[in-house]
Amino acid sequence: MHGLMMDYPLTLNSILDHANRVYGHKKIYTRLPDGSTHSYTYSDLHRRSKLLASALTKRGINAGDRLGTFGWNNYQHLEQYYGLPGCGGVCHTLNIRLFPEQIAYIIEHAEDRMVFVDASLIKLMEAVAPQVSCVENYVVYGADSNLETSLPNVILYEELLAEGDEDFDWTVKDENAAFGLCYTSGTTGEPKGALYSHRSMYLHTMGMGQGNAAALCTTDMILPVVPQFHVMSWGIPYGAAMAGAEIIMPGPFLQPAALAEMVETYKVTVATGVPTIWTGIAQEIKQNPRDISSIRALIVGGSAMPRALIETYEKEFGVEVIHAWGMTELSPLGTMSRLGSQHQGLSPEEQIDVKAKQGYPLGGIELRIVDDENNELPWDGEQMGELQARGPWVIKSYFRREPTTEHFTKDGWFRTGDVATMSPDGYMQITDRTKDLIKSGGEWISSVDLENALMAHDKILEATVIAIPDEKWSERPLAAVVAVPGETPPTQEELLEYLAADFAKWWLPEKIIVIDEVPKTSTGKFDKKVLRHRYAEGEFS
Repeated sequence: MHGLMMDYPLTLNSILDHANRVYGHKKIYTRLPDGSTHSYTYSDLHRRSKLLASALTKRGINAGDRLGTFGWNNYQHLEQYYGLPGCGGVCHTLNIRLFPEQIAYIIEHAEDRMVFVDASLIKLMEAVAPQVSCVENYVVYGADSNLETSLPNVILYEELLAEGDEDFDWTVKDENAAFGLCYTSGTTGEPKGALYSHRSMYLHTMGMGQGNAAALCTTDMILPVVPQFHVMSWGIPYGAAMAGAEIIMPGPFLQPAALAEMVETYKVTVATGVPTIWTGIAQEIKQNPRDISSIRALIVGGSAMPRALIETYEKEFGVEVIHAWGMTELSPLGTMSRLGSQHQGLSPEEQIDVKAKQGYPLGGIELRIVDDENNELPWDGEQMGELQARGPWVIKSYFRREPTTEHFTKDGWFRTGDVATMSPDGYMQITDRTKDLIKSGGEWISSVDLENALMAHDKILEATVIAIPDEKWSERPLAAVVAVPGETPPTQEELLEYLAADFAKWWLPEKIIVIDEVPKTSTGKFDKKVLRHRYAEGEFS
């Protein structure tokens, strides 16, 4: 027997329709490349997204056609988030920080029919275009009619919108239709595509809005620092519209001083980004104080935020930090770390220990940890195992790739590649990536634990730990640290003595080196493969 409920499709255009009806007056701000600020309303976003969808339909875009986007966080890119899937197309966000050869590979693999290009990034796309054959048109926005470019078959964005009709009827009716495509950063092997459906992102948006998650609401002003090319900006553009929250899009202004100024000026209540962003902003505010206490939720993901940095924001700046964990394959949110009722009696130091974990699984996400034989391990907060996930916004295969046991289990779980513990009350803590664990003398050493401890030192800004070969122990840890600007870096002996208070002797790094900067991936994560290569080339010997 089925329930007697309406068959209402969970499509993303219904989110924008809702925002237009209920929150049409609420504002979306964008910092433009010339430093000025553009502002308009959700009703304007709704109208222009319909124009875009209508124009694309008239130009023969069909259901399932992939359409690339290549831009900063701005209002035109937001229109593409709704207009492209609104006509049945697939919004394929391209990472502007990849090498031209990588971008070309991804465009060709996706077979993008069009690519929407921010005019400020046109030189980057000009280096890519000769390497691709599938793109029929490049749509350039933020440029005037005097645009000069070597890109072939260029359409100006505003002229494209002028071809559309405001009364366009969204063509997508099937919630299982594909809407978005994001590729992994390709840190191991070729990039792999995660193809999202309208249903999966709609449910992800509702999951994000849960009280134990981001709990977005109409009184919020959101600053999405996480790029729109990085897992749909963690779904914030959809969550904001569903909640009626206002937005300040930073455009290309991702420098610490510019972001701190936006927080203070717009009284930002929710901000999202990777730890390296917040490290830079913390240093900026200490040197040039600004009031950022309006932030009620600093949502941090991409990698673990050092405990010492959490403490800085909470104690010095009066900002609540919310750790999040996710992956491209999870759309991306899987967990968020909020204090529960069982933590209210803890000391402030103990509460920060909890916040340093990655937190509860969102309602809709199931997690488990398993051993090498895929046997499920208990949630005791001690045993480490491979983290696996499943749920309505978790992929079941990669785009144009057959599922393999490397990524998916026979009983339907996605293998995240993370190693974690689960506490009895459901808090997950990432201890490492499977490829980053250090096995020394048959025992595991967590590089994440060592990194967090090193970054808690008041003279260390960044730290990363990799495994290096060892004849006796198989592997040993090597730590690379970056000193706080203006500080003399501690010696290896000082840092080893500092670590010895919390770690067994066999955990201590074999060598600690000082470098100018930790290499980072295109999404701001520490890039350990670069350090491994530099070590193999003899740079640190």
